[in-house]
Amino acid sequence: MSAAEKKRVRVLLVDDSEVVRMGLRSLLGGQTGIEIIGEAGNVATAVDTCAKLRPDVVLMDIRLPDGTGFDACRQILARQPDMRVLILTSVVDDTLVAEAIRAGVQGYLLKEINGRELVQAIFDVAAGQSILDPAATARVMRLVKSTTTRDLLATLSPQESRVLALIAQGCTNKEAASSMGLTEKTVKNYLSTVFEKLGINRRSQAAALYAQERPADLNRGERP
Repeated sequence: MSAAEKKRVRVLLVDDSEVVRMGLRSLLGGQTGIEIIGEAGNVATAVDTCAKLRPDVVLMDIRLPDGTGFDACRQILARQPDMRVLILTSVVDDTLVAEAIRAGVQGYLLKEINGRELVQAIFDVAAGQSILDPAATARVMRLVKSTTTRDLLATLSPQESRVLALIAQGCTNKEAASSMGLTEKTVKNYLSTVFEKLGINRRSQAAALYAQERPADLNRGERP
């Protein structure tokens, strides 16, 4: 699907550096299908601006003067659970990746990413997919206890497992429904049950659990 065919995505930029925000605005503002609706340089402004402008995607740095991007993410999602937060940072380690997942972010990318990939990541996150930088994915796989993961996944029914596999591969609910011959509402209900059984509440967390236990399935990249 071309950028012109995609739904217009309203983006809020959150970074303590004005220079970085200017660069992102310059890069993304000219992209068809993306609208930069505002900026914030700290946690408090990010939370307030999200409440007022209700962006589709929040592009968030981790290091902010009055807290972290994770603090902002938790506060934003507490008020607006459907908001999508995409972390864009220059640092990655096991602790940060773990906290990002617990905070409920939909994506974790490093600033080394090129412009085309960043634009695609914004569209993907807006569409409901979860995005992890390869460096972050490697750390996620070390963070989750394999025995615990196997036990949790074993509680899923065959249909629930299939839904989880498709979501972990980046499918939207609509794509998963088409692949399984189900309605989108049915897939959404299955996904809610999966979240409850696994003790999670975000698609990115589901993808991380699945990636840890069955990375070969993800590497095949099977999509409907």
